[in-house]
Amino acid sequence: MKRTLLTGNAAAAWGARLANVDYIPSFPITPQTEIIESLSEWIDNGEMPGRLVTLESEHSMITAAGSAAATGIRTFSATSSQGLLYGMEMLYTVSGWRAPFVLVNVSRGLSSPITLEPDHNDIFAARDCGFLQIHCASCQEILDSILIAYRLGEDARVRLPVIVNMDGFYLSFTREPVVIPDEESAREFVGNFDPENIHFSASAPESQAVAVLGGGPYSYFRYETHLAAMNGLAAYEEIAEEFGQRFGRSHSAVESYCADDADYLFVMLGSFATKAKEAVDRLRVCGWSIGLVRPRLVRPFPASQLQHLLADRKGIAVIDQNISMGMGGVLHSELATALYGQSGKQPILASFIGALGGRDIAIEEFFEIAEVIKQAASSGVTPPPRLLYTREELREIRKLQAVARAERDELNNNSGHKKGEAQ
Repeated sequence: MKRTLLTGNAAAAWGARLANVDYIPSFPITPQTEIIESLSEWIDNGEMPGRLVTLESEHSMITAAGSAAATGIRTFSATSSQGLLYGMEMLYTVSGWRAPFVLVNVSRGLSSPITLEPDHNDIFAARDCGFLQIHCASCQEILDSILIAYRLGEDARVRLPVIVNMDGFYLSFTREPVVIPDEESAREFVGNFDPENIHFSASAPESQAVAVLGGGPYSYFRYETHLAAMNGLAAYEEIAEEFGQRFGRSHSAVESYCADDADYLFVMLGSFATKAKEAVDRLRVCGWSIGLVRPRLVRPFPASQLQHLLADRKGIAVIDQNISMGMGGVLHSELATALYGQSGKQPILASFIGALGGRDIAIEEFFEIAEVIKQAASSGVTPPPRLLYTREELREIRKLQAVARAERDELNNNSGHKKGEAQ
């Protein structure tokens, strides 16, 4: 093992290299491109085997990845944001093929308006496609999660593709100390890809799918995919436990930080959860009984673990870095579903939406969130969902709107003068 500074993108590339991938269909998109560049350089220099091919789009890239996996080849790819959406049709298709491979998504906000900064709307758009999802909060987790993901997706109980998600820029281009396992230990952990009944022989071609099914058989196959995904809960915990025994790093399906004795909890995903940890530490110094719960595994959804961790609390603040238009925060609604109907007194479950388009969440805002859920727990009234936004930001937006209106009025006036002159 060696310890070195790596970006999240470089950590993802190392994860693919250590997993001994053989085929990498790719298409560049910011901020994911460095992953593909690193793998391409290693292959060109003879530092790793395998073949990297650049396709004409993410749609073709995901098609190629699923097709390769369906022939028994260990496959890796990566994308981001609009690219993930461009390949959305094939996300559903290849999961239906039950072709296991790993796809890294570097989260970036979706247009429009256009942003290069991260939030989780891209990855949650793929929530129901059949891919399993692992969400990372550090560069070390990215590397480790890719190794775990290959074991998970290729497990006989699962046989599904897996997305490993990281926040764009906050992780993809941030250097952190990362322990790189030696190649022999990593490959021993991941093992060889056993394709079981998926294979291809040009001399003896065999159909592995049916083009059109009626409602009855279609329902059966879709539900079988759902059951396979649910099998991932037990499989993930077993694999993560073995990983911890081998490499000394624990990556349970749900991370719990200072939560055992906490009356109040933050719940959130991804790299911004590290800011929540700092807020928890500071609030604890001030006498607060507060902690953090962070799901790593989002599909399948670890409902029973979350029910256990969130039971008997006074108040829970769910901080979503996404917004489902017309509904609100996706994680909040999923937690509400998981907690509904549970025995005992239900905690206040408050929804906060923040960090859209990479907007920062200041420590002071976590303090305010804590105060909101404390007051709500005291009154017994759940506060309405709210967007994290400061008065200064609102003033700045109104200034920009005023400038835009003035420019528009000037254009209209100039247009009117020219029209009058022409007449």
